[in-house]
Amino acid sequence: MTQQLATNGCGYDWIDVTDPSAEELQQIAEQYGLHPASVSDCLQPGHLPKYEEFPDYVFIILRVYMPDNVTHADTVQALTGKIAIFVSDKFIITIHRKPWAQIAAVATEYVATNRCKSQFHVLNVIVRRGLSSYDEPAAAINQSIDKFEKKVFLNVRAELMLKELYFMKRKLDVIRRLLLLTYDIVEKMNTEEQANAYTRDVRDLFVKQRSLYDSLYEHANQLLTVYFNISAQRTNETMRVLTIFSVFFMPLTFIAGVYGMNFRHMPELEWPHGYPLVMGSMVVVIVVIFIWFRRKRWL
Repeated sequence: MTQQLATNGCGYDWIDVTDPSAEELQQIAEQYGLHPASVSDCLQPGHLPKYEEFPDYVFIILRVYMPDNVTHADTVQALTGKIAIFVSDKFIITIHRKPWAQIAAVATEYVATNRCKSQFHVLNVIVRRGLSSYDEPAAAINQSIDKFEKKVFLNVRAELMLKELYFMKRKLDVIRRLLLLTYDIVEKMNTEEQANAYTRDVRDLFVKQRSLYDSLYEHANQLLTVYFNISAQRTNETMRVLTIFSVFFMPLTFIAGVYGMNFRHMPELEWPHGYPLVMGSMVVVIVVIFIWFRRKRWL
């Protein structure tokens, strides 16, 4: 679907295209003189962010947070949508497969009210809205980290916790990589010729998002490390208890083994008080081992 969001009356054309076919893209390319290579990039759903300059226009691919309805989405395509943007002195063209409500919002709030004085201002607003789309997952991940911290440190055994931590870390990794690639877009929009208060605002937002996701990623890694350390500690505690039991029963097993051999000429077999003596010896051994463990502070 193709929409005309701004006309020459604004000083530029703004064409928005949703889920175009190859034929529609080819027609737009011929009308506005777009290079076949950039048109080909528009057709690749998994293309990563990029900034590319052509003689007559600038081509930008921006990825914004638009998750699929998948419980454990952890790929670029499942978490984000691609917005391809062509911008020149005469036009701005936005192309995307998934509907993105912010396109219509920018047209209503800025273009219809003449708040956007140029297509480059529209570009700045779109990039800013794209970066702001990562606020929602950051808040959700921050809440998840708090929830997992309570479970980990309060020794709550949750079978699915490790799986949830894995997918959270994967999501953070994907978003951090996309933000890293978006750096080129933000920096080139802040060249001396184009830099203004709007581009600097976008750059500040980018720095904030990068810092936020770096912090969340570090926090998730530390949480995973603590989770594995506590799991190892629990295993060690179990092994310690089993070892203590084995130390108590080892000498008792030895004594029972000796007196259970039933040789004919064992002198102790004829003792009238042999049985209680052996049982008493076992009790003494247990008490001695217990006292030794207490002095070593192993119990």
